[in-house]
Amino acid sequence: MTRLNLVLLLAVLASALFLVHTQYQSRRLFTELDRATVEARRLETEHQRLQVEKRAQATPLRVEKLARAQLQMRTATPAITQYVSDPAGVTAVAATTSPSAAPAAASGAQP
Repeated sequence: MTRLNLVLLLAVLASALFLVHTQYQSRRLFTELDRATVEARRLETEHQRLQVEKRAQATPLRVEKLARAQLQMRTATPAITQYVSDPAGVTAVAATTSPSAAPAAASGAQP
């Protein structure tokens, strides 16, 4: 009888240790899942913020402002437009002249 009690005691202890280990693993995995969920929310918020910033950077007004300021571009007016016709008279091409385009046109380079 004593042996049976000893075996049952060892089985209960092993079962208890396994239960504690399983609960520990469960809590650890739940904490890891919670951290991953928080990180996913943070990344989603960051993605949405970047999408809004991307849309704000691509507005036509901002693009035009940067074209004028950094590239010294200007709108084409009839005063700076020259019309060149094909010698065969088939097509007509409108070309705009600007101070920066004049050296390129003189050298025969394509814009």
